[in-house]
Amino acid sequence: MTTLFRAGDLTIHRIVEMEFGFLDPFDMLPDLTPDMLEAHRGWFAPSGLDAEGRLLMAFQTYIVRTPDHVVLVDSCIGNDKRSATRPNWHMKSDNRFMTGLKAAGLTVDDIDFVVCTHLHSDHVGWNTRLENGRWVPTFPKARYLFGATEYEHWQALNAKASVFPFQDSVLPVVEAGRAELVSGDHAIGDHVRLMPTPGHTPGHVSVLFGKGETVDAIAPGDLIHSPLQARLPELSTKFDTDRMEAARTRRSVLERFCDTATLCCMAHFPSPSVGRITRFGDGFACSPVAAE
Repeated sequence: MTTLFRAGDLTIHRIVEMEFGFLDPFDMLPDLTPDMLEAHRGWFAPSGLDAEGRLLMAFQTYIVRTPDHVVLVDSCIGNDKRSATRPNWHMKSDNRFMTGLKAAGLTVDDIDFVVCTHLHSDHVGWNTRLENGRWVPTFPKARYLFGATEYEHWQALNAKASVFPFQDSVLPVVEAGRAELVSGDHAIGDHVRLMPTPGHTPGHVSVLFGKGETVDAIAPGDLIHSPLQARLPELSTKFDTDRMEAARTRRSVLERFCDTATLCCMAHFPSPSVGRITRFGDGFACSPVAAE
């Protein structure tokens, strides 16, 4: 699936690699209670839960065309990658991602920058592809931007025990000379800049798009996984390295962009995934925006 959005002088392509019922909400969100879910079930269940009651989640990439560059944010799951805990990710070999890229009118050679909000497996998978038994950068002309803090975090963990996504989707890019380790506020030209949003991982960043101080769109990565976390920002996931910091960061970012024109390109929200933040009681809502 590929859909198109526009904001300011940006063109945003959303490429969906997978969308399915991922986990039981009480497993994914340890502080969620049955009463909390029941209070929000009316609006949330129809689009947020599958028939078995699992959280519906998309796994996707955003490709943003600015006047100067083509920037890919988070490269999904990838093919031929190992996953001990996700059978439908393990050694995957479908053509959904590449078909989506083609539908957007792009080839791997058109990507100028690949920006990873963090280095979890479902955000780095298509950084590389298997070619003659070797992992090579999928986007041969792109510069890959990894947050220095994030990279050092996973480098240290990989030194203690094998971290497969780091080994097959990050290190080969570094070895090929295509990677840049950057600060949390790094900028690319006039239209792209990073913003530190720690909590999910120590070096997690969000990506802001828009000329100068204008923020026409934000890709917040795993700052937020589900629309339920917009209504209840203090709900952090079991995957967050610091759940309290993740909650503080999430509320701060939602507050900043609440009631603005900024498009929020959510990494895992179910379709249509893109919306604008509005206030909802003590929390927020993400009001969906229709694709073109």
